[in-house]
Amino acid sequence: MTMEEIREALVQGEETPPLLLEDPEANSKPRRIALFVEPSPFAYVSGYKNRFQNFIKNLREMGDEVIVVTNHEGVPQEFHGAKVIGSWSFPCPWYQKVPLSLALSPRIISEVANFKPDIIHASSPGIMVFGALTIAKMLCVPIVMSYHTHVPKYIPRYTFSWLVEPMWSVIRFLHRAADLTLVPSAAIGKDLIAAHATAADKIRLWNKGIDSESFHPRFRSHEMRVRLSNGEPEKPLLIHVGRLGVEKSLDFLKRVMERLPGVRIAVVGDGPYRPELEKMFTGMPVVFTGMLQGEELSKAYASGDVFLMPSESETLGQVVLEAMSSGIPVVAARAGGIPDIIPEEHEGRTSFLFTPGDLDDCLNKIKHLLACDFFRDAMGRAAREEMEKHDWRAATRIIRDENYNAAIWFWQKERAQLLGPIQWMFRWMLCSPENNCS
Repeated sequence: MTMEEIREALVQGEETPPLLLEDPEANSKPRRIALFVEPSPFAYVSGYKNRFQNFIKNLREMGDEVIVVTNHEGVPQEFHGAKVIGSWSFPCPWYQKVPLSLALSPRIISEVANFKPDIIHASSPGIMVFGALTIAKMLCVPIVMSYHTHVPKYIPRYTFSWLVEPMWSVIRFLHRAADLTLVPSAAIGKDLIAAHATAADKIRLWNKGIDSESFHPRFRSHEMRVRLSNGEPEKPLLIHVGRLGVEKSLDFLKRVMERLPGVRIAVVGDGPYRPELEKMFTGMPVVFTGMLQGEELSKAYASGDVFLMPSESETLGQVVLEAMSSGIPVVAARAGGIPDIIPEEHEGRTSFLFTPGDLDDCLNKIKHLLACDFFRDAMGRAAREEMEKHDWRAATRIIRDENYNAAIWFWQKERAQLLGPIQWMFRWMLCSPENNCS
């Protein structure tokens, strides 16, 4: 079910914002956009790093003025002409590698106020989003929140399960205060609606995008395959790329490998779960490469046979997009935002989904791909062709020209509702009999 179908099912007969502002010139007029992003899309490697970097780049190319408020460590002074403002941060108590910041210092408030933004856009959930919301209300500016990390799913893995409902209360507080919420997949949108985190008509999809030139089959490399297979490039090679966290269901990889003798697997990435994973895989045919970037990462994707994604908590799954763009078929859990990338009508043509946690289902699909080079190559080509349709610039244009306009429309409507009674009272006082109003 798409985001549009969800809204149509839940919002019947309600007034909705126009896709574009009435004045066509207003859609192309440069905007002033203040982005609050936590963790940093420059220093912290995560699924939304490419999303925000490409978003900023394309906004600047469209002529918009942009400032980025983010965590202070390892950030540039500017990015594609967008000024970057670092805010002092502290480590998350439950996940030390994630820096958090409130971004409410007088310096930051002054910087944003002097910038005079037309709209504020904050990543959520987190701590910085509270600062962004406060500043938006202080400056009387519309605020858009984009939801990137499904924290309620992660909480039981890292801390106490009883914290899930308080976390939902925080999310409800934040997103009900936002003028619009962007989600990376329809599945996440459904979760937010089911939890009453925001109204269905105030949710929009942040369309998926991929840099199809950086992730391309031409990067397939025999030398990289030798490295990833620990010197056995002729053996079947599974690839997994991502942050190594306990919530990613990576122990499932071991169960897969125990049933696939002769197969090799390369795990690309880093994270807090890596030491435990390395112990878990002791004596098995696995290579942990650590973090790879740039052309090395492109070569790693393109040099495998099958990309395996067991995570059930992805809000979208950017690595799945990158693998498919590299011409590698994917076998992924049918959960979270992954079915948005591999919808039901594409299953078996561009990639495979398996029932979450179902080892036999997963193994059958991997074996089917590894058993037939012709079928695997054909699926890889189909995956590549599908990813060529998804362009970062088009996704940015929709947010800029349609979703931001919808947020402004909701903001103006709410202001009118709040100010209406005051204006009526003022007119009544001016036009009272004592003032001889006719």
